[in-house]
Amino acid sequence: MKNILGANDEIAAHNREHFAKCGVVVMNLMGSPGSGKTTLLEQTLAQLVGKLRVAVIEGDLFTAKDAERIDRLGVDVIQINTAGGCHLDAAMIQKACATLDLDALDLLIVENVGNLVCPAEFDIGENFKVVVLSITEGDDKPLKYPLIFKESAAAVLNKIDLLPFTNFNVQSARADLSTLHPTIKIFETSCTRGTGLDDWTAWLLEKAVRS
Repeated sequence: MKNILGANDEIAAHNREHFAKCGVVVMNLMGSPGSGKTTLLEQTLAQLVGKLRVAVIEGDLFTAKDAERIDRLGVDVIQINTAGGCHLDAAMIQKACATLDLDALDLLIVENVGNLVCPAEFDIGENFKVVVLSITEGDDKPLKYPLIFKESAAAVLNKIDLLPFTNFNVQSARADLSTLHPTIKIFETSCTRGTGLDDWTAWLLEKAVRS
């Protein structure tokens, strides 16, 4: 395991150096399958039009369905299929970026494979990580899968409109998140109703400019 992570970290460091030289900020977007990562990404990209030059790398086990959704927005997108792999690694990102004009970008968003475990363990050279947790997954997930929340600069509690139909305790989730990562930013969003998207996008815009 140390050998695998060590080799990955070397490539990740090279990626990070390359991104910095090109002046592009990279966000690693993580979360479970069905947490709403792609829908959140669609809404985010719509708000960033004219403000940032953005491209997307989509990670999935199979199919290009998510990449097709992003492509319809007119955003440059590259699909990576892991064929069963539970995460993207630095070498995959390095290879994908060879086909992107990074000098022409402000922000590169990597939507990782849907998983709350493996993606958090593999550095890809990003500037920061964000984890999406849907209300339907339960408020116990931060303590059950602590690493991904410890590693993330922000946690997006998504599908907040479904709160009345679940036993999700927002206060408990927020407390656990703050215990795991005292400085983590927490956003409550609903992509169907537009709740919280302005605050989330404003934070992301600031991160992209300052990072």
